[in-house]
Amino acid sequence: MDNRRRSPLDHNHGSVTHTSCDHNHAHQCLDVSGPAILAGESHVHNSENWVVYEHGHAHYYQATSGPSMPTANGWHVHYWDFYTTVNDGHRHHIKGLDMPAPGV
Repeated sequence: MDNRRRSPLDHNHGSVTHTSCDHNHAHQCLDVSGPAILAGESHVHNSENWVVYEHGHAHYYQATSGPSMPTANGWHVHYWDFYTTVNDGHRHHIKGLDMPAPGV
């Protein structure tokens, strides 16, 4: 076991969600954020990836989370709200919370 004290910024988040329904379909979005980035009294995370290839195409995204929001158990989450690239004549909206991580 590693007993070194870790920085509260030494973490990332995962999420599993779906995009908005556009052009009569949605895509699954599986994500793991980058490490925490100090932002004022809080921190944010960057992420970039592709949504799952479905319906003959995929969409790319680059996004930055909102600041950390504490949860009741002493952990925290982030809110995400962004759009994918335009592919096959349309784009998708993705928004929601990621999975909790320790600390605030």
